[in-house]
Amino acid sequence: MAVRHQLIRRSPRAVWAVLADPDAYGEWVVGPSESAPLDGAWPGVGSRLRYAVRVGPWSLDGVTTVRHTEPGRELELEASFKALGTARIFLQLRRWGEETLVVCDEHPLRGIGGTLHNPATEALLQLRHRGMLARLAKVVEVRHGKVRHA
Repeated sequence: MAVRHQLIRRSPRAVWAVLADPDAYGEWVVGPSESAPLDGAWPGVGSRLRYAVRVGPWSLDGVTTVRHTEPGRELELEASFKALGTARIFLQLRRWGEETLVVCDEHPLRGIGGTLHNPATEALLQLRHRGMLARLAKVVEVRHGKVRHA
């Protein structure tokens, strides 16, 4: 399992505000070039986002479904690409003083992604998470201003 963490210099409330905004998904998730809600109130359980990932001249369409949520604390998603299978992405927010420690845990569930899962693909997930969590921190800090320390 690819587990990574990021300290974000804002409160869990500010981080959750970004996670709960379906329009912000493409700003912090590495890969999607566009996204749109399909149904329900994101991030309610069962709500979905449709998105496209472009790689050169090719495009893959995917859907992410909320499988579990504890507002302000946890968001568990299942990302699905028809050709590649599905993956579980679990984001946990932990208060760290005035800041937030975000823990991301991702692993393949079904399909070719799960079949081909190995140390090399695990390393790629770690790189993806590094970028994704850094982007999340930047979006949160820009939208909600930085914490001022005395």
